[in-house]
Amino acid sequence: MNNLRLFTNRLELVAATLKLAQAEVSDLSAFASLLNVPTPGGWPPPLNDEHSQQAFLASLQKAGPQDAGWNLWFCILREPRILLGNAGFKGRPQAGTVEIGYSMLETHQRNGYCTEAVRALLDWAFEKRGVQTVIAHTLPGLTPSIRVTEKCGFIFTGDGPMEDGMPTIRYQLSR
Repeated sequence: MNNLRLFTNRLELVAATLKLAQAEVSDLSAFASLLNVPTPGGWPPPLNDEHSQQAFLASLQKAGPQDAGWNLWFCILREPRILLGNAGFKGRPQAGTVEIGYSMLETHQRNGYCTEAVRALLDWAFEKRGVQTVIAHTLPGLTPSIRVTEKCGFIFTGDGPMEDGMPTIRYQLSR
């Protein structure tokens, strides 16, 4: 497992590795053990179905060392140690732009954890040379997700792409 971790006041963010992703898909107890957390109930978080987990695993199987951190990060409450959800990027930056996404287990929503995780990831991304813009897409009626983007300083820029047959809206944050 890589040692790529970020710490905030309340959270530890652990960058996904191939070993973590394989365990997440095949053995939830082993996954929890690798993260040193109790086995989470209700895993995975909303909008992270088996299909998305498999796609994420496939992307990590193709990833090289330069991709570390540009995928999913697991969000862990530091005290007591609990797996809350995930956040991360949809691949390395392209032409100075990277896309971020996030999802917390329903039992841990509305506590500011997602906002805290996204802010940490934004700081991490903007420390990297060449990252000029971070974008986020969300469903138009997903008010909690919209609130996270707004709290983190993103600006609404209009329609986003269709995702799984559903229209999205786009938010953007530039340096």
